[in-house]
Amino acid sequence: MIYSNILETIGNTPLVKLNKITKDIPATVLAKVETTNPGNSIKDRMALKMIEDAEKSGALKPGGTIIEGTSGNTGMGLAIAAVIKGYKCIFTTTDKQSKEKVDALRAFGAEVIVCPTNVEPEDPSSYYSVSSRLIAEVPNSWKPNQYDNLSNSQAHYEQTGPEIWEQTEGKITHLVVGVGTGGTICGTGKYLKEKNPNIKILGIDTYGSVFKKYLDTGEFDKNEIYPYITEGIGEDFLPKNVDFGIIDHFEKVTDKDAAVMTRRIPREEGIFAGNSAGAAMAGLVQMKNMFKEGDVVVVIFHDHGTRYLGKMFNDDWMRDRGFLEVKSPKAIDLIERHKHLKLVTIDAEDTVDEAFSKMRKFDVSQIPVTRGDEFAGSLTDSHLYASICENPDLKQAKVEALMEKPFPFVDAKASLEEISKSINKDNEAVLVRDMLGAVHIITKYDIIEAIG
Repeated sequence: MIYSNILETIGNTPLVKLNKITKDIPATVLAKVETTNPGNSIKDRMALKMIEDAEKSGALKPGGTIIEGTSGNTGMGLAIAAVIKGYKCIFTTTDKQSKEKVDALRAFGAEVIVCPTNVEPEDPSSYYSVSSRLIAEVPNSWKPNQYDNLSNSQAHYEQTGPEIWEQTEGKITHLVVGVGTGGTICGTGKYLKEKNPNIKILGIDTYGSVFKKYLDTGEFDKNEIYPYITEGIGEDFLPKNVDFGIIDHFEKVTDKDAAVMTRRIPREEGIFAGNSAGAAMAGLVQMKNMFKEGDVVVVIFHDHGTRYLGKMFNDDWMRDRGFLEVKSPKAIDLIERHKHLKLVTIDAEDTVDEAFSKMRKFDVSQIPVTRGDEFAGSLTDSHLYASICENPDLKQAKVEALMEKPFPFVDAKASLEEISKSINKDNEAVLVRDMLGAVHIITKYDIIEAIG
C-alpha cells in the first residue's frame, strides 16, 4: 500500500505477547506497541484528531500557529501534522523532560520553550501559563489544550479502543494504562466498557500525583503533590479528559521502580519502549494478584525508548539518583564515570614542571609516568610538593629523577576488597585495562564513591 502522506500511517499498531517479565502472572499479557506510529508514540492519534476537529470548527485557520504545553510526545504528533498541513508550532515544556524529546521537536521546525517544573500550574513561569500567555500574544494562534480538549479522548474511543477489541477478538479482560492527560485510558476504556462492562480499566499513577487519592476518596489533596521524575504520567490537577467513572483502580508506582522496569523491557522483551511503559509494567507486576488464568491483559506501551537515552537508559543518570545498584562492584565498574576519558600520563623524559602543569590542567592528584609503551613510574601531588619545597630546582629536572614506583595493574574483575588493599599510603592508585585494551586509573575517590 502507498500512503499519500505520513499522517495516514497513524494507528493500527501491533499487539505483542509479553513472556519474560510477566512469567509469574497467570494471565496472558499483551503490549499495545504504540512506537510504530510515525512520531513513535500514542500521542500521534490524539494530536491529529485535535487538529482536524479544530479545522472543522474554525478554531485553527490556514497558516496558523499551534501553541501547546507538552512533555514532548503530543508536541511530536502536532509537529508532524503541522508540517503536512502548513502550520507553525510553539511548544512549552518543563525542565524535567528529556533533552531528546526537546531536540526531536526542534527537528520538525518547532520552537520549544523550556519552563521550570517545580512551580504551581498558576505560576506565570509554568509551562501551562506560558503557553496561555503566548496564545494572547501570537496572532492567528490556537492552543489544543490536550488536558481539557475532549478530542483527545475521542481519538482513542474511535481508534485505540476498537483496535484492541478487534485484535483480542473481544477477549480482553483488563486494560493497563499510565495516566497523564487521561485521554488514552478514558477514550479507550469507554469504548471497551461499552462492548463489555466487565472489563477492568486500571490506571497507573506516580507518587507526587493526585489521581489515585482522588479516585479512592473524592478528595483533591494538595499534600499529595510533590516533584517526581517519572515522565508522561501523573498530574497536580484534574484534566477534563480524566473521567474517573471509567477508571476502576489506580496503582501508584515509584520513580525508581518505573525507571528500573523501563530498562528491563528492551533487555527482556526486546521492545524499546519509554518511561511510561516502564511505569505501566511496574504497576502491572505490582497488581499481579488481580489477574487469573484465562484473563487477557492489554498494557499500553506509550512511546519509544530513544526519548530517554540521556535518562533511564544512561547508567550515570540512574546511578546519580540511586536507581542503579551495583552489587559487589568490580574494578571495571569503578571506572564507569570516567571510562570515556583518555588516561592522563606524563613521559619520563618530560620535566617535573611539565608534569605539575599537566596535573593542574586536568585536576588530578596523581599521574602515571610512561616510557614508550611501558608504565615506568608514577607521580603524586604530595610527593611533588614535598620534593620541590625541599629543592625548587627539581622543577626543571626530568620526571624520571623524581618518579616513584609505577601504579600496579589489577584485573578487570578484581573485587572492591582486593582493590582497597592495593590502594594505601604507599600507593595512591591502581590501573586497569578495559575490554578494548585501554588503560584507566582507579583512585581512592573511586573507592569512596563505590562504598557510598
